[in-house]
Amino acid sequence: MTAPDWAPLRKALADRRDRATDQIEERRAQRRSDRMTVRERIAGLVDPDSFAEIGLLAGEGDADGFVAGRALVHRRPVLIGAEDWTYQGGSIGVAGASKRVRLAELAGRTGAPLILVLDGAGHRATNLLQPHRPAPNDLQLLADLVGTVPLISVVAGPSAGHGALAAPFSDLVVMAGPEAALFTAGPPVVRASTGEDVDKLELGGAEVHCRVSGVAHQRAGDESTGFALVRRWLRYAFWPVQPGADGPRPCHLTEVIPTDPRRPYDVIRVIDELVDRDSWFEQQPEFGTSLVTGLARLAGRAIGLVANQPKVRAGTIDVSAADKGARFLDTCRMLGLPVLFLTDNPGVLAGSASERAGILRAAARMYAAQRRLDTGKLQVTLRKAYGFGSSVMAVNPCDGQWLNLALPTATLGGIPARLGAQTSGADAELTRQLTSGEATGPWRQAASGGFDDVIDPAELRTALLTGIRDLPVTNRRWTTRPEE
Repeated sequence: MTAPDWAPLRKALADRRDRATDQIEERRAQRRSDRMTVRERIAGLVDPDSFAEIGLLAGEGDADGFVAGRALVHRRPVLIGAEDWTYQGGSIGVAGASKRVRLAELAGRTGAPLILVLDGAGHRATNLLQPHRPAPNDLQLLADLVGTVPLISVVAGPSAGHGALAAPFSDLVVMAGPEAALFTAGPPVVRASTGEDVDKLELGGAEVHCRVSGVAHQRAGDESTGFALVRRWLRYAFWPVQPGADGPRPCHLTEVIPTDPRRPYDVIRVIDELVDRDSWFEQQPEFGTSLVTGLARLAGRAIGLVANQPKVRAGTIDVSAADKGARFLDTCRMLGLPVLFLTDNPGVLAGSASERAGILRAAARMYAAQRRLDTGKLQVTLRKAYGFGSSVMAVNPCDGQWLNLALPTATLGGIPARLGAQTSGADAELTRQLTSGEATGPWRQAASGGFDDVIDPAELRTALLTGIRDLPVTNRRWTTRPEE
């Protein structure tokens, strides 16, 4: 075909692209000023000029309400798809569904993180009127990707049904902006099917999913802040080692941790003393608050961090905390990150309400996630470590720790000594022996090799840096090709 013969074909292609983008620009003028368009959202997430769209011409118009493509974040490849709330409410059409499958398939093949921006009404009702062949749907492929590829959901508006179901699969869920909401069915369907009259935020807003259900990890006041959280989270995934990090420095833990195990303190202050400056990124700060989880760096090495929070019910592990811990540990395993455990808890939460909520199931799931963790465990017993609460925090000897330390304030046992003596009907002499044994703190376990060392609090950061120095860097469950 000669050069002139290409002219009509190129014009036809340009016209189709123009029609698609022109329709989007027309709607931009009509949109409410407080919400971004779908392409503005993508531009806010990825590196400048890095987005290459997939399926612009798919569907009857406007990319069928789902803009998808390849892009870079921090010069590393990602796959991204965003629901277009201005086109049929962001509902999922046949072509849009195909693009969702395509993104998930590419993520599985390349290992690139998959980012979804959710703001849509679920499956489009008119899909039933269109013939289509049986084919995999994206939820099937997302389920296959769990634990192998980083999955991220940004909820930028109301997301219902099929679209909302992407969030529970995700390693990071950000509720971005005041209209962010997730639900299996929206208020009209809830009203018609159950008679409950509830608005979208009461049904599934950020307060529900960040604080109560635990489906979401972070809330952001606006979309731009939410996108910045995603980009920051990906730094830990893309760079397991970052040069120019902090070196050894004294810890002022004696000013933070009381020696009396009944006195509370804020474990965030301990974390700030131990990790590299400005590296702490807390995940799910509003949910399961007796346990703290997040990402940080030690000497530039990206780590996960799981810590009991003594200022919340003495650090007792309840159902929400255990669910949060298990989910986070699975994410760290997928990312190939070692995990630092900071232990100070009296056990898992006892009582009839806790049993009815499923504490045995939840605590066992967290323990299984801890036991499966093979990316490196560093454990420090700060004070209390009792019963199954010590097991889920990797205190027990021979549990695969790379480093297992204790402070002199550590106390251990199946249950606190006085409580054990009381419930067993022990006489005064046995009670004295039990409490005396507990008072030996970590020395007995250190003497038998159960702890690698008992550390002066001022030396703890240095000990952790030494311990992590020779830990192999592993990223076995997902890999991406850097693009410099």
